[in-house]
Amino acid sequence: MLIPRIARLGQWTLARLEGLGRFTRFASATAKWMFRGVGSWSRWHLLLPQLFNIGTRSIPVILLLGAFVGMVLAVEAFDQFNAIGQAQRLGGVINVSVVKQIGPVLAAVMIAGRVGGSVSAELGTMRVTEQLDAMRVIGTDPIAYLVVPRVIACLIMIPMLTVISDLMGIGGAYAVTVKGFGVNARDYWQFSRDFVGSWEVLSGILKSVLFGLTIGLISCYKGFHCREGAAGVGRAATESFVTSFVMIIIINFFLAKFLKDLYVVIYGPDTFNAFTS
Repeated sequence: MLIPRIARLGQWTLARLEGLGRFTRFASATAKWMFRGVGSWSRWHLLLPQLFNIGTRSIPVILLLGAFVGMVLAVEAFDQFNAIGQAQRLGGVINVSVVKQIGPVLAAVMIAGRVGGSVSAELGTMRVTEQLDAMRVIGTDPIAYLVVPRVIACLIMIPMLTVISDLMGIGGAYAVTVKGFGVNARDYWQFSRDFVGSWEVLSGILKSVLFGLTIGLISCYKGFHCREGAAGVGRAATESFVTSFVMIIIINFFLAKFLKDLYVVIYGPDTFNAFTS
């Protein structure tokens, strides 16, 4: 009984390593075309539709997400802060959390579900119907023509959508804290300015750029390597979201640790506090 289990474990490990190798080759080819094939993917008829689909069409759900995240945080945290007489600091705590952590992560997860699955299904359908093979036959590299514009669009639009989500989160928290609970507006913005500086804003944007790259690469890869049939396309869309979600959480952890250590190196340990991590 033990030997078959070990054999299955070995086969599973080899399959995962093989998949990692395929993804590495796919990402390398994408990077090559991003830098060497600018003239191919930068044509407006290729890039503009992706900017619209990934960015513009995601704005309504991002607006809703950001606003309600800020409002929920304000509702949940107000009683605790008010109990210790620190309700005026609520704006700073919520806003730094939204800008550095919650905003980039939730926006990326939402876009991974809305956009990543759609991209995987679209490319997967093209693979199943042999359109990718037809492009190769006529001498067109599908990675340059299909993948790179989508990855570039993710890199451009997801940070922008994250900024929109952050602004809506800040506005939602302001509406609940100041207009709803009566916290002094001047104190709200003063503590927000104390807690949220250029480092916090840049940290959130850096995370969103890496999240965008992750979503773009994974969704395109899953579409390019989906199995045959409608079930294969559906499974690729599901795997795209699940894998992107897991990677977003993992990347966020390591980036948080890296940026925390980098902050200490640049500004010194004496300037570090709980809200700059």
